[in-house]
Formats: sequence, C-alpha cells, structure tokens
Amino acid sequence: MVVNGIDVTIDGLQDISEQEIVNYIQYVEKQTSEKLDTLHISPADNGEVHIDYALQPQKFERIRRITGYLVGTIDRWNDAKRAEEHDRVKHGMH
Repeated sequence: MVVNGIDVTIDGLQDISEQEIVNYIQYVEKQTSEKLDTLHISPADNGEVHIDYALQPQKFERIRRITGYLVGTIDRWNDAKRAEEHDRVKHGMH
C-alpha cells in the first residue's frame, strides 16, 4: 500500500489503522530529519511493533579540489581561473 507517497508493507498486523501508519511515518521522519522511501511494519515481542525503513536517496554533488579551491563545477569561473585550471599539471592521468 502507499501512504503519503511512501511504499508501506505490513506483515502480521490486521488491525492497524491508516492514521497509525501516518504516525509511524511522521515519527521516523522526525527522528531522522529525512524523507522516507519505504516502511515495513511487523509485530515484535511483547505487543510492540518492529519498523524497518529506507530513506530516500540523497542528491550527491561531486566536489573536487582544483587549483586550491573546492568546487563542484567550474562553469562560474572567470577566464583567468579557467586558464589556470587548463594549464595545471594533472596527476594520476594515464
């Protein structure tokens, strides 16, 4: 089932309400400060529930050190800095 855009699976719990699922989603997202991708709810010992979850993948931007600066891209560099990058000795290239 999908609740609030999150793929939710439930094993062994027939009487769980949608509001309870929403509460679990909100709890996990508050604890992790991340958005959920999937949530799996199953019974645990002593009447509690066991929650497994996966978070949405984070966007990743590559950062490199070029001519002494940490940069993602050089598209905003001026001509002088682009020339410096072009003329530098690149190590580890075969």
